[in-house]
Amino acid sequence: MNRNIYYILVLFLSLSCKRNRPQTTFKKEAVVEIPVESTRESGEARKSKVTKNKILDAKIIKIIDGDTAEILYDELPIKLRLAHIDTPEKRGKQPYGNRAKIALSDLCFGQMVKIHTEGKYDGFGRLIAVIYNNQGLNVNKEMVRLGMAWHYKKHSDDHSYDVLEKEARSLRVGLWQDNNPIAPWNYRK
Repeated sequence: MNRNIYYILVLFLSLSCKRNRPQTTFKKEAVVEIPVESTRESGEARKSKVTKNKILDAKIIKIIDGDTAEILYDELPIKLRLAHIDTPEKRGKQPYGNRAKIALSDLCFGQMVKIHTEGKYDGFGRLIAVIYNNQGLNVNKEMVRLGMAWHYKKHSDDHSYDVLEKEARSLRVGLWQDNNPIAPWNYRK
């Protein structure tokens, strides 16, 4: 009899603990497929479901280079490629490559940010997005304004980035201090 009471008590306590545990909820509307690195040995990309409301609240958990970051969204790490811009290459030690990474880090690393995306991704499986930091600043545009990025006209028709690049050039800020800055798309060739 005592053993039965013990089992009932354990069962009751375990159920009450689960019921009182705080739950994290995320507003989900529609779904879009976003590629994420696979945990399988085959290395194939798996698809993960993320909201398609085009605005995601996430935390920046890693800065890879001046135009690539990693976010944590719904407990899932996702690599981002900043839309509309291209920054000097960190690999190959292009001038201003490390400075661009530091600038991006200063603008948003460790912050809860808003990610604006159309659900598109590049050939490397990175979600293409615009980041707004915790102060509401458009990080992509700020990278151009600081002279840490080019307007990537091949993949962007947003002329406001072109205006910001021209201003940074005329003020000779960031990479525009260099007498002959080489665009990353030419440097990669």
